[in-house]
Amino acid sequence: MENLTMSLLSSNTMYANDYVGFTFFIGCMAMMAAAAFFFLSLNQFDKKWRTSVLVSGLITFIAAVHYMYMRDYWSASVVLDEAGKVTGDSPVFFRYVDWILTVPLMCVEFYLILKVAGAKKSLLTKMIVLSVIMLVTGYLGEAVYTGSAALWGFFSAAAYFAIVYEIWLGGAAKLAKEAGGDVLAAHKVLCWFVLVGWIIYPLGYLVGTADGQWYSFMGDLGLNMDVLYNIADAINKIGFGLVIYALAVKKSAVSA
Repeated sequence: MENLTMSLLSSNTMYANDYVGFTFFIGCMAMMAAAAFFFLSLNQFDKKWRTSVLVSGLITFIAAVHYMYMRDYWSASVVLDEAGKVTGDSPVFFRYVDWILTVPLMCVEFYLILKVAGAKKSLLTKMIVLSVIMLVTGYLGEAVYTGSAALWGFFSAAAYFAIVYEIWLGGAAKLAKEAGGDVLAAHKVLCWFVLVGWIIYPLGYLVGTADGQWYSFMGDLGLNMDVLYNIADAINKIGFGLVIYALAVKKSAVSA
């Protein structure tokens, strides 16, 4: 019997019910627009705040470029089954490449806004190292050593919670309290992004590595994690940038 499965041969074609492809496209456009906004607004800020806004632009620009590649990868693998359901291969590798570049930059933002309170490069180093450990071990568990995903997931989660501790209760939190005012307020919002917004990533790891693991019941949720990842990425990265932008606007206005 002839195979009734249809493949998308061009990344320019998208089925109406291809929600993954749609969110890749929307995510790319949203983050590209955010990057343009941050870059074009740089001249309105004091010099000491421009770097923070520049980093926000880099985060969203890098993500937008990777989302173009991820959508192409997804579209090249998409098939429409007999029931009319769209399926395809998740761009795990490209997603982690994006994260290994953008997540450390998001951690850098904490250091940049806390420099006014005397943040040292040791904080910057700690945040970057923890974020890299979180991502590298996550990738190893999800794509390389899948048979020991629980072990690698433990290391990744440990690094994530170390970041959470640092910004909520550790040295970064103390510096934010010393800075007070707008810096403290911005720091708290960024902390909530990490605690609440980033939680989708370890949950996605559980679902993505559920087969044969002690947490296999997560695989029964029936969630398409690519859609959730795409929405979370856009909210977290653009939201991070807007918090930094608002802080820079307030601080530049005060010193004007």
